Amino acid sequence: MIRELVRRRSRLVSVWRRVFELSWPVATEQVLRNLMRTTDVLVTGLFSPAAIAALGLADLYGRLPYRIGMGIGGGAIALSSQDTGSGATENRDEAVTQALLLGILFGVPFVIFGVTFGDVAISMLGAPENVVTMGGTYLAIIFATTPARHLTLIGTRSLQGIGDARTPMYINVASNLLNIAGTVALGLGLGFFPELEIVGVGIATAVGNVFSATVMVAILWSNRTPIGFTRPTDFTITRQLFSVSVPRIAEAGVVTITEFPFNAILLMFGTNVNAGYQVARRIYQQLNAPLSRGYSVASSVLVGQAVGEGNIDDAHFNGWATAGLGLSTVGLFGIGLHLYANQIVLLFTSDSTTIRYATEFTQIYGLIAPLLVLYLVFVGGLQGGSDTRTPLFIQTVGLVILRLGLAYVVAVALGYGLSGVYAAIVVYYVWLMVAAGTEFYRGTWADRATEMMIQRGSGDTR
Repeated sequence: MIRELVRRRSRLVSVWRRVFELSWPVATEQVLRNLMRTTDVLVTGLFSPAAIAALGLADLYGRLPYRIGMGIGGGAIALSSQDTGSGATENRDEAVTQALLLGILFGVPFVIFGVTFGDVAISMLGAPENVVTMGGTYLAIIFATTPARHLTLIGTRSLQGIGDARTPMYINVASNLLNIAGTVALGLGLGFFPELEIVGVGIATAVGNVFSATVMVAILWSNRTPIGFTRPTDFTITRQLFSVSVPRIAEAGVVTITEFPFNAILLMFGTNVNAGYQVARRIYQQLNAPLSRGYSVASSVLVGQAVGEGNIDDAHFNGWATAGLGLSTVGLFGIGLHLYANQIVLLFTSDSTTIRYATEFTQIYGLIAPLLVLYLVFVGGLQGGSDTRTPLFIQTVGLVILRLGLAYVVAVALGYGLSGVYAAIVVYYVWLMVAAGTEFYRGTWADRATEMMIQRGSGDTR
């Protein structure tokens, strides 16, 4: 009995050690990425309110290529982790090569759109002329480097899939620091740099994108990683990349689209309410989200590699062990966020009304932090098993029916006000955690992943 307990403890600690090795680099680069975006907002705020509006509206469109890159990256991490586990290195290299080429291909339309319709896109949102001019120019600049941004996102996920989270961390940290320095120097015109304001902010982002993509491709091309480029010939791999990536992209689209009506509901209760919500989201994104995303990536990698090795029991155990570590760490951070919400909010705003609502929303985010990390871990595990359709269904139901629909019915139609919005947010995250956890427990993703591996010739290498 004691020996069995010692064995189980040793197994759990071993998985937690691997989770930590994979998650802390992801969390680190996420913190720097968020800090870069925060710097953009702070520097832009020194120019004018119109500049802030232009940046915010352009970033609404800027999320679209990011979501596509992350979607294709989801396919890359699933296939690369499975093929690494099975030893099918040729299939892994082709999957990564094809994913990178798809990233370039899907990035080209954004380049054309930004240059041709940047002003029109901002104008469609009802912005005044000065905001349209600044926002359109900024959008054209950042969209011009969309293929480069895709290369970095997909290359990052590919390296993480083989268990290398440090190399992309080094690349992305250097890129984000370069971006931050460029934003301050070109935006404000420090030293011998010209003062370009929002154009300078856009150029800094573009330079960071090109820098990270160039270094990423160079490293993948070299012998510094096990991954190598190869001539694409297997359409089965292409089909599977689309099969895993498209639901991820669609899920991201649903998340983005439903943000518009949800923010409209908040605005019904006043601008300060919406501002409080935005502050709370920024706080959560900066403090709790990076580690949660790190655990999600670790879950994808460990589950995918175990499936590739043919150890389905290990795949299940790795997912549940990661969930336990996430609950015990992010859950504690969430408690701290809930207890010290007011003190943290004071760092972001001095308006008394906004402080009140931001504090309430931040307390809600503190409460749902354990639910969100569990959801992300389970979804990471499902993705490692090539199942991205289930998360799409879960998110669509949760966003449309619960967060959006329930918020409107309870808060607006029934007249319960913000209490209805708070309730809808909590119910939404409870649904995410329970539904994703149930699907991971059922384990149908393992059969799907095994079947896909056999189809592309990776299942026979064990």
